[in-house]
Amino acid sequence: MQIPSIISTADAALSQSLADAINNKTKPIGSLGRLESLAARLGLIRGTERISIDRPAIVIFAGDHGVVAEGVSAYPQDVTWQMVENFLADGAAINVFARQNGCALHIVDAGVNHDFGDRPALINRKIAPGTRNFAHEPAMSAQECATALEHGMALVRDIPGNVVGFGEMGIGNTTSAAALMHKLTDQPLARCVGAGTGLNLDGILHKERVIAAAVQRHAAATDPLDVLATFGGFEIAMMSGAMLQAAALRKVLLIDGFIVTAALLVAARLQPAILDYCVFSHSSGEHGHALLLEQLGAQPLLDLGLRLGEGTGSALALPLLHAAANFLNQMATFASAQVSERSA
Repeated sequence: MQIPSIISTADAALSQSLADAINNKTKPIGSLGRLESLAARLGLIRGTERISIDRPAIVIFAGDHGVVAEGVSAYPQDVTWQMVENFLADGAAINVFARQNGCALHIVDAGVNHDFGDRPALINRKIAPGTRNFAHEPAMSAQECATALEHGMALVRDIPGNVVGFGEMGIGNTTSAAALMHKLTDQPLARCVGAGTGLNLDGILHKERVIAAAVQRHAAATDPLDVLATFGGFEIAMMSGAMLQAAALRKVLLIDGFIVTAALLVAARLQPAILDYCVFSHSSGEHGHALLLEQLGAQPLLDLGLRLGEGTGSALALPLLHAAANFLNQMATFASAQVSERSA
């Protein structure tokens, strides 16, 4: 397996040109706040002052997790395939938000424990019907993990447009995400584990104990790919691969919540420059996400207390990307509008 090479977006000349273009708009310098830094980031990602948001898409990766057998989720595993059916029926929150923002939506079966049959709207990349229980054995073999990464890379190559948002569905995947965060950041496990789908305090403590025992059992897993194979999910690994390929193609990566950010964490440990291509849509209400964003040096655009997943935060942040591109492209300059600039 070949991990895509990602180059930094750092470009001093383009940075200065973007700053000049932004500062010459008919407004006090800095008065559009975070939209200004967002416009600059989009310009650097795309390598131009004339940025556009072209055919944005959100990809939802779905997969099941063997660790659910340890009682780490408030919902049964069947909810994964039932929610995939909901996505296909256009009935979930992400369907609503993607539709209202003119965003294409792609649903991927990365490893759901269900036979969907031949469904035109479902991209079938099933590795297996769910991962194994990492409380007892690695979730994936090295080959399964590599295949998931490769499938993610291939998917992104076939998706048009220059903005890719990432979403997920998988009962038990906050358990995997917390384990990945703990292993790859060395943060205390208690700061990584949250309620997921709605566990009470006893449930959260049980979830923490399950992960702690698994981490001890698999102490030899330290390399990012080994950690991903041991504790990850098929949907998480496929997302990591998709993110790496999207950045290599100089697409904008629109990052959703805790699980998506954990997939990015793996990708960033493999190719640190990927972070240059990321726009972080929001800070979720899931315990651990704010700290994980801090570890990545990320500044999320929104803080709405979301913790649904599905890519909902990505869809809700998309209008801000349009706003950043549009003000840079369409707003008058002081010279073109014949508006006097500040005197000092």
